[in-house]
Amino acid sequence: MAKGAYYYAIGRRKTARATVRLYPSGKGDMTVNGVPLRQWADTRGHQLLSQQALEVLGRKADYDVEVRVSGGGKMAQADSIRLGIARALYKSDQTLKPQLKAESLLTRDPRSKERKKPGLKRARRAPQFSKR
Repeated sequence: MAKGAYYYAIGRRKTARATVRLYPSGKGDMTVNGVPLRQWADTRGHQLLSQQALEVLGRKADYDVEVRVSGGGKMAQADSIRLGIARALYKSDQTLKPQLKAESLLTRDPRSKERKKPGLKRARRAPQFSKR
C-alpha cells in the first residue's frame, strides 16, 4: 500500500468502527483489513456505500484508501467506512464541507441497540399476558 503522508479519520455505526487512512497521491486503490474492497464486500451495495463519499466528489481515482474495520455486521461496517472516508476528505480539504453535508455524509447515525430492561423479554417486548 502507498506510504507517506495521509489523512486519518474514524467512522462509527452501531458497534462497527472503521479507521481510515486517505493517501492523496494514490491511484484509486482501496483495501479493507488488508484485502481489496471487491474481495471484502459481500455485495456490490457494500462497495458502493463504502465509496459513496469519493463518488459524490468525483475523486475516486485521486486517493488510495486503507481501512481497518471491526465490530458489527457488513452493513454497519460499510456505513462506518463511508463516514470515515468523508471525515478524512473533509480534513484534507475544508471547502468540501457543503458538498459532503448536502449528501449527509458527515452525519453519524446515532441509532444503536437499546438495552434489555428487567422483567421484559427484550428491550420493550413484555411477556405474553395470560388471563388464566
